[in-house]
Amino acid sequence: MANQSSSYPILCASFNQDASCFAIGTSEGFKIFDSNTGRLCYERAIGAFIIVEMWFSSSLLAIVGAGEQPSLSPRCLCLFNTKTGAARRKLNFLTSILAVRMNRERLVVVLQDKTYVYDLNSVKILGTIDTVPNPKGLCGFSPSLDGCFLALPASTTKGLVLLYNVMECLSHCEIDAHRGPLAAISLSSNGTYIATASEQGTIIRVYLVSDATKSYSFRRGTYPSTIFSLSFGPSVQLPDILSATSSSGSLHVFSLGFAINQRSRKSSSILGSIIPDSVTDALDPAHHHVLHSAVTAGVKSNAVIRKVDKLADASTSGAVYCKATISIINYNGHFQEYSFTLNHQNEPSWTLDHELNLLTVVSDDTNS
Repeated sequence: MANQSSSYPILCASFNQDASCFAIGTSEGFKIFDSNTGRLCYERAIGAFIIVEMWFSSSLLAIVGAGEQPSLSPRCLCLFNTKTGAARRKLNFLTSILAVRMNRERLVVVLQDKTYVYDLNSVKILGTIDTVPNPKGLCGFSPSLDGCFLALPASTTKGLVLLYNVMECLSHCEIDAHRGPLAAISLSSNGTYIATASEQGTIIRVYLVSDATKSYSFRRGTYPSTIFSLSFGPSVQLPDILSATSSSGSLHVFSLGFAINQRSRKSSSILGSIIPDSVTDALDPAHHHVLHSAVTAGVKSNAVIRKVDKLADASTSGAVYCKATISIINYNGHFQEYSFTLNHQNEPSWTLDHELNLLTVVSDDTNS
């Protein structure tokens, strides 16, 4: 998530593929943190960066400068090794790089009207996608090798999404998700679901990627708001919850499988317990939980659901409840971690577990 505006001290913020670490870019350099402890693992003060993407928990980073000095051009992608402190490879483009995504085998580079897919090991180009103008570098990516999809806007006037199979370098389908232009896209880590929001920001829709069918529609609110981030809970099969942050300063959690299964118990099959009987059913407020003033209103944020546990409640004869860990990077420099619990009666509770000023924390190491 890059941010070209100088109004925030953080210019970009991203979590790695399993959300165990996160990186930020500032006007001075970039920093890497451990998501579990908040520990500063690495920092480099060599100039402003607008993209810092980690490759899992390895020493490889994909970094793009803000252009404030000739050596840090926004048109140059540097594959950087934090152990050696040197560039492994550099790729130059004709226009500014707006987003970068990686999995174990692929590197994706998003420009305003083109997107390139590379083999990560050889850095050989495998595919080129011509896109509609995408000045914000909006994209969604699922890093799983078995369901690795890239989602890109396919229209500038309505919420049309292009889904591209990154491993096979083939177009998968298009989804007509919203009447207005897209503001946010997110894919579940295994590529099962895609969530979308338009610039209006009142409705969030979720589609099954395999056949592009609408599975859920959630009402975030009545008044327009900019959706800053969407995140599915990690899952080997189907995710249980979806989170969203917006310009209103609220943190939203939408129940997918868990609440529907607990409320209806209509089917013993996996899909029957996960997918609602109708889209209207998903608009039920019971599926929507909100924490107001979770972050500063109007300040850009990036939130991920790092962990979801299903636990048995001994006080209620073993009824299952859901506990999620949600981490939020605020572009004003603050990091917050919340615990969200949803009991067997669909009653939510929130706890702020951890808060950190990312701009003032000092590293124990001397690798900067």
